[in-house]
Amino acid sequence: MTPMPTPRGKLTPNRELSDLTWLRVGGPADWLFQPADQDDLAAFLSDLPTEVDVFPMGVGSNLIVRDGGLRAVVVRMGRGFNTITIEGNRARAGVAALDAHVARKAAEAGVDLTFLRTIPGAIGGAVRMNAGCYGSYIADVFVEATAVTRAGEIVRLSADDLNFQYRQSDLPDGWVLTEAVFEGPSGDADELAARMADQLAKRDATQPTKERSAGSTFRNPAGFSSTGREDDVHDLKAWKLIDEAGMRGARIGGAQMSEKHSNFMINAGGATATDLEKLGEEVRKKVFQNSSIELEWEIMRVGEPAAK
Repeated sequence: MTPMPTPRGKLTPNRELSDLTWLRVGGPADWLFQPADQDDLAAFLSDLPTEVDVFPMGVGSNLIVRDGGLRAVVVRMGRGFNTITIEGNRARAGVAALDAHVARKAAEAGVDLTFLRTIPGAIGGAVRMNAGCYGSYIADVFVEATAVTRAGEIVRLSADDLNFQYRQSDLPDGWVLTEAVFEGPSGDADELAARMADQLAKRDATQPTKERSAGSTFRNPAGFSSTGREDDVHDLKAWKLIDEAGMRGARIGGAQMSEKHSNFMINAGGATATDLEKLGEEVRKKVFQNSSIELEWEIMRVGEPAAK
């Protein structure tokens, strides 16, 4: 096995990842690295042999790790990367800070980042995927981010560097985000709190929030998220196409498309990553047969299938 650097943080070999993903599936990573701080991460990546792949992992909310696991160093950011500070209308957040916590802390200071309140996951993934809902996206409030390159250099990234698009950005492979700065409009703290409470109630009424899911399974072919407004148009929404293809509630093994929201895939009990991915591909096939539209995965799928 390739010799590894000795960091100050925690480096664990052959670490199962299933307990670190919201869907509770996935095999082992060759290594799991939990850096002590940004300098520890930079030194580790600088000393890590170039042939070793690096995969940054957040809280595993939008991720399927395949059953064979990952031949890589998985970098998981935890304590030390979850601080949130508000400076005027700007929020500075470590990548391990939960989206919901950033929204709440900003609202208490009279800064409107309320769209983040119902987005599952942490800030690193939100920036990487240009997360959004209710017609607002990370790109709309993004100021800058800090990252460590695969070579161990600490760099600042602008919106132009990341080239935000619907549900994606151009963060290079192996680069690890460490923090981001956002700027939101001013708002009344009580009104912002009330808006977030209303958003949560709507989410809980329409999404399987008590189930093991990974958020939306497929991107909306329309190229934008639901606005949440009364006049929202549902043409080319993934859930509507899945319904029209008769796949609401469809099941393979322990994997199921939710009865409550058909664009949410859930681990209904004992699912493997293979079950989940097979079900997703079956949904894509049926939707294409029915509407000639090819759904694109929103959930990131990584790693190798289980050995035969």
